[in-house]
Amino acid sequence: MPHTWLNIEEVASYLRVSVADVQEWARCAEIPCTRRGDRYLFRRSEIERWASRRLLESKPGEIVGFHRPRSRDEGPTPILDRLMRPEWIEPSLTSRTRASVIRDMVDFAGRTGLLNYPEDLLAAVLAREDDASTALEGGVALLHAANREPYMLEDSFILLGRTCQLIPFGAPDGRGTDIFFLVCCVDEHQHLQALARLCLVCLHTDMLMVIRSLEKAAAIYAALMERERMALDKVLANRRR
Repeated sequence: MPHTWLNIEEVASYLRVSVADVQEWARCAEIPCTRRGDRYLFRRSEIERWASRRLLESKPGEIVGFHRPRSRDEGPTPILDRLMRPEWIEPSLTSRTRASVIRDMVDFAGRTGLLNYPEDLLAAVLAREDDASTALEGGVALLHAANREPYMLEDSFILLGRTCQLIPFGAPDGRGTDIFFLVCCVDEHQHLQALARLCLVCLHTDMLMVIRSLEKAAAIYAALMERERMALDKVLANRRR
């Protein structure tokens, strides 16, 4: 992987935080890094894993902050329409267990024609869940690989599956999960952005309730696109205050 090591400025840009924030995290050993003389260096793969976990554990305000544009001359733009299709939504998964829903979602990914190595992706998603659950409050989980390897994919995509029953999945509120996104991205920043965007839409709109109320994949897709625009409009409106 090119550019294996990042400096503080590159990490700050990637995470969309200040250099001072990264310096403080490094000083307090809150972020994985290596000290070389008076410099901190960060391994890209470790930062990606750390950022994914931190994002899923973020408070609502921190999630909103990630989507704020870098300058007042630009606004946050939709991304879900580039990563999802109506045919990549399955409203009636019959999975009954943690292991079966992960396998069913990976099998679903194999039918997109964009997945080169299904067994590798399955192992990587299982490894991520063994490390820490990707389930959020509200009954949704954002499945993704522990180590994102571009060779597994032809292109980036996101799948959505809804199970017919709640599945114990390690959510922080202790409740079952029935809505599962599988995030598969070739690019590192796109992966983090996709996770953040799904958190924003799922936790800051009524999207989860809407997903449970609709039966057709096309209707769910249209609702997702609408809720993403609504969420971004709120981000932009808050920024202008």
